[in-house]
Amino acid sequence: MRTHLRRKYRLQRIFAALAAAAGVAGCAAMLFYSLPGISGYMVKAGVISAGFALPEGGLAVLEGGLNQEEPQSVPAAEPIPESSALPEESEAAEEPAPQEESEPAEASYPPIEVSVPAVADENKAELVHKTYTVSPSNIYIPLENGYIKNCTSISKADIEAQVQNPPYFTIEDTDEPQVLIMHTHTTESYVPFTGDYYDKTMSFRSTDNSRNMAVVGDRIASELEAAGIGVIHDTTQHDYPSYNGAYDRSQKTVEQYLAEYPSIKIVLDVHRDAIASGDQVISAETEIDGKKAAQVMIISGCDDGTMGYPDYMKNLSFAAALQNQLEGDYPTLTRPILFDYRKYNQQLTTGSLLLEIGSHGNTLEQAAYTGELIGKSLGRLLNEMKTAE
Repeated sequence: MRTHLRRKYRLQRIFAALAAAAGVAGCAAMLFYSLPGISGYMVKAGVISAGFALPEGGLAVLEGGLNQEEPQSVPAAEPIPESSALPEESEAAEEPAPQEESEPAEASYPPIEVSVPAVADENKAELVHKTYTVSPSNIYIPLENGYIKNCTSISKADIEAQVQNPPYFTIEDTDEPQVLIMHTHTTESYVPFTGDYYDKTMSFRSTDNSRNMAVVGDRIASELEAAGIGVIHDTTQHDYPSYNGAYDRSQKTVEQYLAEYPSIKIVLDVHRDAIASGDQVISAETEIDGKKAAQVMIISGCDDGTMGYPDYMKNLSFAAALQNQLEGDYPTLTRPILFDYRKYNQQLTTGSLLLEIGSHGNTLEQAAYTGELIGKSLGRLLNEMKTAE
């Protein structure tokens, strides 16, 4: 599903249609008053035939009336590339009156339905609610806000020096998409209710995109759009029907988007973690502004020399910048960045990261709320990068 920037192109089509309609109406009026012998039928026929020369959607505007909303049954057209924009208006066309810019409205979301199914006593197991915190050590390297968990042989001094560098990409003031959100394991899901137990028979998977990681990705994308950042959210289920090979399939998806949209600088692969000990399942959670939120862990991979991922330190700089922003905006929202010998297709850009949103012991509502907070923080970070240029 592609969500970025279609509203802009729809408005362009409507303005072009209005201008063309005004010209058609003027011509029709001149014909009507200068040639009274022409029948009303012929004038109407001329207007309708002129409609076929209008930009796409112009005829629908004329037939439906200029003051009516676009029917919901009409599918949205694919975005028109900037290089092949709508035909230029003639010099005689009247420019639309300028309108004052207003602050973008905050995104609003419908409540997530919560059901509490009956669970047999023999299937109940303990659900532990935990907020993860750490202290500085040889493994946990402090940032301005938050920590990096170093599971590599790279020295603390080298990591501390690296994270002083800003991200190795630029953010443009453009309507083109600069962020891609996708899911290698789209069907990962959460417990349907919160309490002191969970159902041991649950699979923690769902092919319903209103119950799995796609919901979290939607929240991040909506907040980025509200911040004026172009974003694409792909909800392909790379882990269904087969879990094996999911990363190979998701790599092809990312490569296709990067080829189609060279403006993309950031790729976020959004997952949830699985934290358990025996039959105990852990809900990694905190409270932000009076609401329960799933803690987020950023994973930034490292190459041991065999992975074909030479720019891993550049990705770590972006991970540190995002961690600083998230933890500075919402203290306790993050777990330490995991810096380990992993790849996760992060070799494709210097802004590729994997995000673990909570655990399978969290609820979808908690994870979705965290998605909102991530989108807000990332939007602030990227907009600051614009002004810093």
